[in-house]
Amino acid sequence: MSKPVQAAHQIEEAFLEDGAQDDTHPGDRARPIPRISIQAFCDDARVAEALQYAAADRRLAKTHVSVHMGGIAAAISHYADSPTPNLIIVDSALRGSQIVSELDQLAESCDPGTKVIVIGRHNDVLLYRELLKRGVAEYLVTPVDPMGLMESISNLYNNPDTDPVGHVFAFIGAKGGVGSSTVCHNVAWTMSEVLKTDVTIADLDLAFGTTGLDFNQDPVQGIAEALAAPERLDDQLLDRLLTKCSEHLSIFAAPVVLDREYDISADACELVIDVVRQNVPFVAVDLPHGWSAWSKRVLLQADEVVITAVPDLANLRNAKNIVDLLRASRKNDRKPHLILNMANLPKRQEITLKEFEQALDAKVLAVIDYDCETFSQAANNGQMIGELNAKAKAVETFHDIALKMTRRKEIKPERSANSPLAALAPLLEKLKLKR
Repeated sequence: MSKPVQAAHQIEEAFLEDGAQDDTHPGDRARPIPRISIQAFCDDARVAEALQYAAADRRLAKTHVSVHMGGIAAAISHYADSPTPNLIIVDSALRGSQIVSELDQLAESCDPGTKVIVIGRHNDVLLYRELLKRGVAEYLVTPVDPMGLMESISNLYNNPDTDPVGHVFAFIGAKGGVGSSTVCHNVAWTMSEVLKTDVTIADLDLAFGTTGLDFNQDPVQGIAEALAAPERLDDQLLDRLLTKCSEHLSIFAAPVVLDREYDISADACELVIDVVRQNVPFVAVDLPHGWSAWSKRVLLQADEVVITAVPDLANLRNAKNIVDLLRASRKNDRKPHLILNMANLPKRQEITLKEFEQALDAKVLAVIDYDCETFSQAANNGQMIGELNAKAKAVETFHDIALKMTRRKEIKPERSANSPLAALAPLLEKLKLKR
């Protein structure tokens, strides 16, 4: 089985595992759409509004969308002397035979490879069959919503069997020194160990990243080489640049040298993350505390965002700013996950959990108590908390975070048929029935 197809199966298992929580968000069904041009011609202003709303979504960030009024007639007139784009969307209030007739005229001007989505008013099976015969890619019936439009476009340009797209989690600290990298690394490691699925950590703190230290690795190459020439990055080069830490976990380590400056391109970041997500079900992006065009792009383009904060006033203010930005820019996505780290420090005045949640109008996903001894020893040893001490309180917290973020249940090893417990199973079952 090829690596991309293998990744596709792992991605499907990661979100469709039997027994997984039914917590599907509408945005999960529409995946990022490649760099294509889309032109729409609408009869109804409400359809045009839905298209404009969808065009502003992160999933269409690479596309070029233009929306016009006038329906199919306007499209026929426009393409009489203009080349057609990758995708034409036409909205029409006409009935069956009239739509077919106008689409036949439009087809005379369509270039090979152009796809067409038709939006109509009538739920007519015969019309649908006629449109499919003529090569129409999809027929939608009004009312249409932006998420439905995005899902339809996504389905045309993303084949789940051959184009796996991993889930990207962007981890960012509300303030420097709040332990965002520690949370990122431990959550990613827990995902790989508990869910038995491949995870890659991408460390974008090129000058001061701690991924190599935290996993006791000293790679010669890493993410800087990929960012320097993103157009060269493919599956083979990615394999050479990644450092394998365990059966299911790899790291894209930062160089952590100061003999050069790191002016990262936002486009380069996007290209590198796109290649990584094609190969694994989950990508954990460790963002440095700082604000730039590329870090903002990564944050806004990620599938989900994890904000780590300490319960004090500066963290509350910064976390609120990040949450407000994400709400304004990612209206069709899940709310960011909030994690309070280093909480309940003795003698420190802290903002309570309730006050933190009220100020941000959001629920905190998890609270990690201050445990200087365990965390500092793990950092010095180059270990995760679960490796150092499986009974540490934080281990259970990271376990819960990993399962909640991935909406999964733990994969437990099957009990051997020869084990003593297996032999007692029939007896235990009878005792349950008697009760």
